[in-house]
Amino acid sequence: MSGAQKFDLIVIGSGPAGEKGAAQAAYFGKRVALVEKHALLGGALINTGTIPSKTLRETALYFSGLDQRGLYGIDYTLRENLTVPQFMHREVEVTKSLRDLVSQNLSRHAIAVYRGEARFKDPHTVAVLHDQTTETLEAPVILIATGSRPVWPKGTPRDPRLYDSDSILHMDRIPKSLAVIGAGVIGSEYATMFQALGVKVTLVSASERLLPFLDGEVGEHLRLQMGFLGLDLRRSTTLLETVLDASPDSVLLRLSDGDLWADRVLFAAGRNGATSKLGLDLAGLSANERGLLSVNENYQTKVPHIYAAGDVIGFPALASTSMEQARVAMCHAFDLGYKDRVSPLLPMAIYTIPEVAAVGETEESCAAKGIAALAGRASYRGNARGQIVGDLQGLIKLVFRTPDKKLLGAHIVGEGASELIHVGQAVMHFGGAIDDFIRMVFNIPTLGDAYKYAAYDGLQALAKSAPAGR
Repeated sequence: MSGAQKFDLIVIGSGPAGEKGAAQAAYFGKRVALVEKHALLGGALINTGTIPSKTLRETALYFSGLDQRGLYGIDYTLRENLTVPQFMHREVEVTKSLRDLVSQNLSRHAIAVYRGEARFKDPHTVAVLHDQTTETLEAPVILIATGSRPVWPKGTPRDPRLYDSDSILHMDRIPKSLAVIGAGVIGSEYATMFQALGVKVTLVSASERLLPFLDGEVGEHLRLQMGFLGLDLRRSTTLLETVLDASPDSVLLRLSDGDLWADRVLFAAGRNGATSKLGLDLAGLSANERGLLSVNENYQTKVPHIYAAGDVIGFPALASTSMEQARVAMCHAFDLGYKDRVSPLLPMAIYTIPEVAAVGETEESCAAKGIAALAGRASYRGNARGQIVGDLQGLIKLVFRTPDKKLLGAHIVGEGASELIHVGQAVMHFGGAIDDFIRMVFNIPTLGDAYKYAAYDGLQALAKSAPAGR
């Protein structure tokens, strides 16, 4: 097209998928343009989602003193006169530093960054609209990495007392009470975070089981820990109506199991793909009812030279997997022969208080697949480091196949779960068995040493399961 800036690749979106996909292609000498409509680089990972919420979690633990768990006679109630700027200070510093790293990475790879809203003109051409100007880009390969946006309840107006997972970071004050509608990962994380600060939190879950994709025992363990924090979990409950005129300072929620008053409300009922303004039809594409794009194993859409990665293609919608999806997509697009698939073994971490992490099969999934499996467990209470840090409720659970003892899954709830899970993941990656933990030497005192005792517990379970006389 005449007048169009020509590139080898156009990337739409600067979140984890967009950044890493652009850098992957540029690293191998491709000329890359990246389009970002927001003022800040980094997408939801850095600006509204993963990094800010996890930084706020650490801030909540610091200000509440909960990290000490009463070991030193500390009362973990909200520090008096804590202001929103104090609470947000660390989050602001961390996100700024990480945005700088994204900018440096794009600059180091000579990636041309265009600010504005991207819209397809045809399958190879993208218009970038900024203020009153339009720039036109053209490339043989395009990567859509526009991420997702929070779902807002239909019929509910925007109001300063109501938040979603993006706007919660701009809360005007720390409320005395908070209702969280939706007990998925985001809702559960924010609910425990604010509860740790002494806010009276009610978490409303449409299902009976909390985070049903978790191992059932681990999910129940988390539910009990939420109760110990003082959080009110209302299960099998749905929101019927949000009444904003009942009080100028609070909100009345009509729930299926009764009314609930709260100073502030967080709606955390999922996210939809951010594709509505891309002009997909002009590229020969369409999204589903949730704004998500369908892709094949190479992350190609139905238009083969247009790829998509990250939240915009749906599950698992994790920053870690989004990065890898984009790298695989670009390696396929340019035949780089470097990386041909995303590992099927994906670790997951939920930054609730306490943390939860998992990889591989659960006891329930093994039963559903007809896999003969058993589990071994170790409590942090029986671990020296667990005693030192005061986390006496933590748990490591190993799911393994019988009779060869191959490790099929690892599940952790407690201090450092998001880090510890990679030990189990590594053993699974190399096809190891629970015996490998017993052969290994772990530093003491460490929480990692609990793996060894979970393995011993698994051997005991295996011995007890053996038929009599064997």
